[in-house]
Amino acid sequence: MVRWVWPSVWRPSAATDADAHDLARTRAEAVAANVTDKGGRIVLTENGSEALDEVAWMYADGRLIDGNVPPSLVGRVEELADSERSQTASVGDYLLYARKVPMDGHHVMVIARVDLTPYETSEQRSLTLSLILGGLTILLAGGVAHLVVRRALRVVHEMAALADDWGRHEPGRRFNLGVPRDEFGELGRTLDHLLERVDNALADERRLTDEIAHELRTPLTVLRAEAQLAQLSGEPVPTEAVLSEVDRLDTAITTLLRAARALTEKGTRCDLRSAAQQAIAGRAVEVAFPAKVEVAVSPEVAVSLLSPLLDNGLRHARSRVWITARNQGEAIVVDVLDDGPGFDPAEVDRVFEVGVTGGGGYGLGLPVVRRIAASAGVEVRAIADGRGHVEVTLPAARAAA
Repeated sequence: MVRWVWPSVWRPSAATDADAHDLARTRAEAVAANVTDKGGRIVLTENGSEALDEVAWMYADGRLIDGNVPPSLVGRVEELADSERSQTASVGDYLLYARKVPMDGHHVMVIARVDLTPYETSEQRSLTLSLILGGLTILLAGGVAHLVVRRALRVVHEMAALADDWGRHEPGRRFNLGVPRDEFGELGRTLDHLLERVDNALADERRLTDEIAHELRTPLTVLRAEAQLAQLSGEPVPTEAVLSEVDRLDTAITTLLRAARALTEKGTRCDLRSAAQQAIAGRAVEVAFPAKVEVAVSPEVAVSLLSPLLDNGLRHARSRVWITARNQGEAIVVDVLDDGPGFDPAEVDRVFEVGVTGGGGYGLGLPVVRRIAASAGVEVRAIADGRGHVEVTLPAARAAA
C-alpha cells in the first residue's frame, strides 16, 4: 500500500487542508451523481461544463470516459483509476481525490483535482500577517514594559536620592511607609533601616567624642590646677601627682583604643581570675572567684571593663569592695559590689550615659565601660539594691574540641 504524504516544502494548516479535501470530494460526488449504465455502457447523463472537464475525470473499466486529463497528471490519475478504493493523493501543487462509484459489473472511478496554489498563497499570507502582528505585539509589549520599568526605576532613584540627602543632612527623617505591601514598601523599610543605622552611627560618634572629653578633662584639669598652684606658691609641681594624672590619661586613652578595637578581637579567651587581678592592681578589693573561669573575651577587654568599675566602687565605698563570679548557662556573670550608697533607682537606667551621676557621684568611667561592653558583645547593667552593684555578663569560653 502506498502512503501519500504532503511535500516538505509546504504543509497546509488543518483548516485549509480540510477545505481542499471538501472541494475535491464535492467535485467528485457531483460527477459520480450523473454516472449511469445505458445498455451495458457507462455514461454521464449530464455534463455540459467544460470547466468541470478540466478538474474532474471519469474512468470506467480502465478507460477515460469523460474529462481532459493534463499530460503531467495522466500517469498518476490512471494509477488512481485502477485502484480499488477511494483515496487522496497529491501531485505537485494539486490535490487528487479518487472516488469509487459502485456499478454492477463495472469498475468506475471518478477523480477530481483541486489546485492548492490559492490555499498555499492564503497560508503564506496568513503566516506573514501573523508574523507582522506578532512582531508588533512584541514591540508594543516591550514598549509598555519599558515605560513601566522606567517609571518603577524612577521611583527607586527618587527614594535613593532622598535617603542619601537625609543621611547627609536630616538623619532623623524616615519614609515610614508602614507594613510593606509591595517592592516599594520593602525598599522603603530597608532604606529606613539604613537611615536608622546612619543615625545611630552619628549618635555613637557624638557619644565617643563626649566620652573622650569626659575621660580626658578630669586629669588635665588636675594637672593644670597643680601647675597653677606651683606657680602661685613658687614651689615645684609635685612629681607624684603629675605622674598619677599622666598614668590616668594613659589609662583612659588605652581604654578608649581597646573599646574601638574590641569588634576585631574575635575568637579570643582569657582566665577571668587573672584578668580581675590585673584590674585590681594591688587595690583593696576582695575576690570570690572559682579556681578557673574562662571567658570568650581578650584579657585586655576584661581588664578594661573591670578596672573603671572597681575605681567607682573604691571611690564610693564606705569600707569594702568585692567582686564575685558565677555561672549562668553559657555565660559568666561578674558582680562588682561595694558598701556605698548605691545607685538612685530613678537613674539606674541612665548611669552609663556621659555626664549622668547617681548615688553620690557615680558616672566617671562608666560610659567607657558601656562602649567596651557593646563592642565586645558583653552586657553591663547597674542594679539599685541599696549598695553599689554593677553586673557584667560575659560569654563563657567554649571547651576546646
